[in-house]
Amino acid sequence: MATLQLGDMVPDFTAETTEGPIRFHAWIEGSWAVLFSHPKNFTPVCTTELGAVARLKPEFDRRGIKVIGLSVDPLPEHRAWAADIAETQGHALNFPLIADADRAITNLYGMIHPNASDTMTLRSVYVIGPDKRLKLRIDYPASTGRNFAEILRAIDSLQLTAEHGVATPADWQEGEDVIIVPSLSDEEARTRFPGGWKTLRPYLRVVPQPGRTGLSNRERRNP
Repeated sequence: MATLQLGDMVPDFTAETTEGPIRFHAWIEGSWAVLFSHPKNFTPVCTTELGAVARLKPEFDRRGIKVIGLSVDPLPEHRAWAADIAETQGHALNFPLIADADRAITNLYGMIHPNASDTMTLRSVYVIGPDKRLKLRIDYPASTGRNFAEILRAIDSLQLTAEHGVATPADWQEGEDVIIVPSLSDEEARTRFPGGWKTLRPYLRVVPQPGRTGLSNRERRNP
């Protein structure tokens, strides 16, 4: 199939997982979702990643995000691997892990890039909106573990911009100023942002984050 691109409706599928069988579109059920793939069970980088997501599960929950992993091994091996993850990472699996032994979902989503490996699934991340459309895709090579803090940061931006029609600048963190999109006229902006904004250039208008409550992540780190 053609490469899955931003804005595309993500393919539906049925699968066996560590938490029982699912139909993917029904499992999303109007929520945001993150699907992330793994090259193989019982591999070191994958083990650390699954432990990291288990540790960060409350952060995904707070954002209304359902998380689900995928690895190209049978379900019994997933259950055995889960014990290793809990013991070595200190966090047990608390989200479903798809068994894709026949690589049907891997191929459906284009998780194998032949110029990188003919057989090995990339560390692909798919952020999917409640409309079941792809909002973000990141592909890492098998040797590079993912930065889940960056994935959460990107989700914060995606959810904010979807709700308020703003854009986020480079290195933005939750709670920091955002940018009024150029398609919004000053007249329209005055209605949407009655508190005003700072104009650096006619195309670069900076405004406090809409709906902000509490301190930003950066302020929490640097009080």
